[in-house]
Amino acid sequence: MDEVDSEALADVAYGIFDHLLTRRLQTQGKYLSTLVEGGIDFTADLTETFRQLTGEYPQLADALLARFGSVDTIYGMLCGGEGVLPSKTTQMYWIVQDAPGSAPEAIEDEHAGKWLIFQDPDVADVAWKKVRDATVALDLGISAKVSTAKPNPDSRDSRRVIYVYTKDWADEPDVMRVRENLRALGFVDRIGYKRNLETFAGEYAQKGKRVTYYSS
Repeated sequence: MDEVDSEALADVAYGIFDHLLTRRLQTQGKYLSTLVEGGIDFTADLTETFRQLTGEYPQLADALLARFGSVDTIYGMLCGGEGVLPSKTTQMYWIVQDAPGSAPEAIEDEHAGKWLIFQDPDVADVAWKKVRDATVALDLGISAKVSTAKPNPDSRDSRRVIYVYTKDWADEPDVMRVRENLRALGFVDRIGYKRNLETFAGEYAQKGKRVTYYSS
């Protein structure tokens, strides 16, 4: 396997590992951000997650070790903010925080949509923590995610973007409830809301063309 394939495989391996770890923690009512920021040891969960990856996807487990050397290295990286803060995350394009009780696939439903909050990199960590914590507290929508420091070929500029998802774009009272709560968190500048319908159709803002459904 050549170097490019090895790196691509390691990317896939880390993505699946991250997914497995997130689900393991959530079944226990835990969140990676809470553990890291609270200085709470989660070595056992990490070890069990790697054991699961090895059992189900041995080739991906090997690719993960080829990149990082050991599970301890991954643990140290996570404790340093990987997967917690956008400025510290270089292995994944996005950090995702689902609301308690919300299915991860809910954000892919065609009825869903999201408020878009663009932030400069130097303030994105603080902004994300506000949105993330409010999502966990059920003050916002079904999920939120933020772009990270990992270079993304699809990015249009250097800013970070936070998506704040709601379940149904047609439920205007709920969409606007989330907007008001975002305003209470300090996001007072006008922002746009984009339906998944436009995203799935590959429609993006261009000069003279607006694709946001709501603006507030």
